[in-house]
Amino acid sequence: MNLPYLLSDAVQQFIQQYFEENINTLSLKYGSKMEYWNSIAYQLTGKKKAKSKIPTWFNTPYIVYPENVSIEQCSSEPTALYKSELVNGKSLIDLTGGLGVDDYYFAKKISEVFHCELNEELRTIVQHNYKQLKVFNITCIHQDSELYLKNTNRNWDWIYIDPSRRDTAKNKVFLLEDCSPNVVDQLNEYLKYTNKLLIKVAPLLDIQSGIQALQYIKRIHIVALENEVKELLWEIEKGYEKDIEIVAVNLKSNQKDVFTFHWNEQKNKSCPIGQPLSYLYEPNAAIMKSGGFTAVANTFNLIKLHPHSHLYTSNEKISFHGRVFKIVDQFYYKKKEMETKLKNTKINLSTRNFPETVNELKSKWKINDGGHQYCFMTTNHLNEKIVLIGEKV
Repeated sequence: MNLPYLLSDAVQQFIQQYFEENINTLSLKYGSKMEYWNSIAYQLTGKKKAKSKIPTWFNTPYIVYPENVSIEQCSSEPTALYKSELVNGKSLIDLTGGLGVDDYYFAKKISEVFHCELNEELRTIVQHNYKQLKVFNITCIHQDSELYLKNTNRNWDWIYIDPSRRDTAKNKVFLLEDCSPNVVDQLNEYLKYTNKLLIKVAPLLDIQSGIQALQYIKRIHIVALENEVKELLWEIEKGYEKDIEIVAVNLKSNQKDVFTFHWNEQKNKSCPIGQPLSYLYEPNAAIMKSGGFTAVANTFNLIKLHPHSHLYTSNEKISFHGRVFKIVDQFYYKKKEMETKLKNTKINLSTRNFPETVNELKSKWKINDGGHQYCFMTTNHLNEKIVLIGEKV
């Protein structure tokens, strides 16, 4: 990648003019005419993705974008900001630097941040971008991060790791020990150089298996952005042996909903189970991923419809971390009722703990999406299949 060429005024003006156009159409038109077209194509697609994901980069002149995979895998700015709120102290080393969005926000809280990246071209791009972003307390290192840890042999306030979730064949992996670096095997080695680690993993990784694989877990953060789970964060503190705190957070444009519980405490408790009442509650995506379903009922003083349905109910409306519906109708899932009340209608359909899928039900009963009402097909406390019709409140 030729940085001086990409940073020339003519190329920058071209990128600014065409980044929202179709890249295949642009390639046909300009691919054979412009020097270093592949690098320009990365700038066009990178800038387009940056507009919503990392707007600070998008709005800063002369930012350079690497290959698309780096932008796809980097944190969004809201999730990076959330991570920065978890750390403190004077020094942090990021062992898996990447595009460096997390480090940009860590640098607002930590005096010294070190960004380790084995890809020399990516490290050069990130170092350039930090200058454009006017961040001067991040040191970019082109070296194997574990070797750098050993060679410097210093104590860090924090070590941050975002291991790759793909194997050597670039297939997605779902266990911590299959990621690279293998934080399970390397944990004790890392703890020679710090007392606190923050590990970011993809939301597909299983929380239970991670708890079984890792030691010294203090907190697990399930981070959703506008009700879509984006990442899991594992706070490791050397020597910590108490119950793990689970933090389910949903980041919104103007607020964040935070629900916390303790892993073992939740497992040892039960919650009330009963019939649908006046209001129906569906937890947000972060809570659903957390598995804290008993804790939800006990914290919000709600009744659960079934141990495995993960829907809740109450007679009085409460403030809740998720969707709330006023139940306007309910009936058993039977042919006569379905033909009378739902066939050939337009409604927003969901299932919870139900033997048929949404698509199967839509096809079977000729239901279309839309309208102001919501339909939940689920199983009640008596293991009966029921239909609940609600309106958002």
